[in-house]
Amino acid sequence: MRRREPESLAVTGGDGVTTDAAPSAAGQLAPRALRPVSRALALAALCLLLFLTFLDNTVVSVALGQIQSELHASVGGLQWVVDGYALVFASVMLPAAAIGDEFGRKTVLLSGAAVFCAGSIVCGLATSVGWLLAGRVIMGFGAAGSEPGTLSMIRQLYPSRRARNRAVGVWAAVSGLALALGPVLGGVLVALGGWRSIFWFNLALGALALLVGLRLLPESADPDGHRVDAAGALLAAGALACAVFAVIIGETDGYDSSQVLALFVVAAVTAVVFLIWERHAAHPLIDPALFRLPVFITANIAAFAVYFGAFALFFFTALYLDVVVGENGYQIALQFLPLTGGMVLAALVTGRLSSRTGPQAPVVGGCLLFGAGLVLTRISLGPHPDYAPLAGSLLLAGVGLGAAVVSLTTAVLDVVPAERSGLAASATNTSRELGAVVGVAVLGAIVDARLTGGLSAEINRLGLGSFQQLILSAVEHGGLPSNSQAAGVAGSAGGADSGLAQQVLNAAYSAFASGLRISLLLSAGLVLLAAGLAAVGMRPAGGRASR
Repeated sequence: MRRREPESLAVTGGDGVTTDAAPSAAGQLAPRALRPVSRALALAALCLLLFLTFLDNTVVSVALGQIQSELHASVGGLQWVVDGYALVFASVMLPAAAIGDEFGRKTVLLSGAAVFCAGSIVCGLATSVGWLLAGRVIMGFGAAGSEPGTLSMIRQLYPSRRARNRAVGVWAAVSGLALALGPVLGGVLVALGGWRSIFWFNLALGALALLVGLRLLPESADPDGHRVDAAGALLAAGALACAVFAVIIGETDGYDSSQVLALFVVAAVTAVVFLIWERHAAHPLIDPALFRLPVFITANIAAFAVYFGAFALFFFTALYLDVVVGENGYQIALQFLPLTGGMVLAALVTGRLSSRTGPQAPVVGGCLLFGAGLVLTRISLGPHPDYAPLAGSLLLAGVGLGAAVVSLTTAVLDVVPAERSGLAASATNTSRELGAVVGVAVLGAIVDARLTGGLSAEINRLGLGSFQQLILSAVEHGGLPSNSQAAGVAGSAGGADSGLAQQVLNAAYSAFASGLRISLLLSAGLVLLAAGLAAVGMRPAGGRASR
């Protein structure tokens, strides 16, 4: 049902103050008289929801080893636990932003929060990988509904440009903090209560944000809003879904298989149809004028590259420390703590730096530092890595990642008019999520190929070819013990069998490490290319998108 087009909108804050919201200069309905305390608490609720939706990109990474062992998940199944959330999040975010502008940002945002909480319950109670994946997909829908409204509602809460810029800086810093805290917080939660505690944590904080939001957040909508571009939303989601499915399926079927090639063709054709549709639609899902802005295009490409590289750390490095090195949740959290600290520090400094120099320098510098951190992490990893070199590498990566994430958001907001900030930010976040999904899939294919290929060669060399399928199946479904358990496993074999078992385990560790090092090097190269692109494409142009 269409909402009516109001000339003014009654806004009731949680403190009992009712105000009228009138169209602002940006063409949106903005509350005029919320008390400062109410605004601060409302901002806290928005940032808490933002924190949770971004946190769930990485918080599960340190739990993958436990999930694999308890639910007997394959490497592909673990990738889907990460990809299922990110794929839905990325595909639904743009239409969710448009729906919020049309029917009410508070309604859509809090509905998304409720769905996110429901998905957390499904994950917390999951008894199989299938149920866990279903819960992650539900959480992705909820995150897509709630995340776009966090930025657009900030613009309603803070009509003053100076106050709004400070609030947007907090928003950007929280998004970077959530990304960095994922492995640390996840490690602590897993150590305290197992992998399920991650989802109960999500439920508790999500419910708190939902309750605060219900009481304090004002409702707002675009008085000039139009019908949601349903066709554009379906085309965009279809193109994204087909492309990502093709990347993931290609890991097992091969990227030259007819099914994978067909999916890539469908994705490409759908993307072209989407662009044509948007150029001629009366009220497009995303304004085509944005794609004529070099800064906007460059920021989205860089966001993809940065998140692609980030998951080489958050997914595969965390899994390596768990499975191969044998570190527990606390140890992994301690290992990733410098990365978190570096991201927080960079987020605080970059916000002020961007306001003075513009976002180009922080983006370029951040990508360069992040790329260097990935290369040094590759060098520092080993069967028993020393804490200091690896922590230093992760610290450098964290500083670069934090600077890049915050400044990319600032870059988009600087060149896009205020009334389009929600959809523009959602486009950048879609690029981030797409980078996460494709990164996990492509890097997972590399790691899996090196693992199975290297292990198969060693099995044949040892004359254990008749056991090859059994051994590979055990490794892929969580049967590979960590280094801390390897001695006991090998010892239980006894005699000559003990030596053979140890050689097989060593081959598996070596193959996993080889795949991880290739992934880190590839990610570093992509991030450094993004730095070069930003140096050319993010020069201030002095213009904004216009229709």
